[in-house]
Amino acid sequence: QVQLVESGGGLVQAGDSLRLSCAASGGTFSSYAMGWFRQAPGKEREFIAHIGRTGSSTYYADSVKGRVTISRDNVKNTVYLQMNSLKPEDTAVYYCAADRTPVLITSAQDYDYWGQGSQVTVSS
Repeated sequence: QVQLVESGGGLVQAGDSLRLSCAASGGTFSSYAMGWFRQAPGKEREFIAHIGRTGSSTYYADSVKGRVTISRDNVKNTVYLQMNSLKPEDTAVYYCAADRTPVLITSAQDYDYWGQGSQVTVSS
């Protein structure tokens, strides 16, 4: 059983940057691929980024490509999401998730463990 705790969210202005962190415990972190998702009010949970177990492979949704970077530190058991040039439409609760399979997965229902979420609000 893996526990995930996100941090780093908050209220920022359009154009600002923010780095979210997701700390994992209770399992072998390097055994899991990791993903970031977000969910805005009234909308479905949206895939943002995926990183493989070693960190050598990454994949991004078109909606954030070029503005977002996912990375991980397998010593600190933490995955990060660096977000730049934030827009009001980036406002959402951001979730990290862990997946036991090594392949790229973008569907929320296929992830095994989830954090509680971190609110990001971008003002115009």
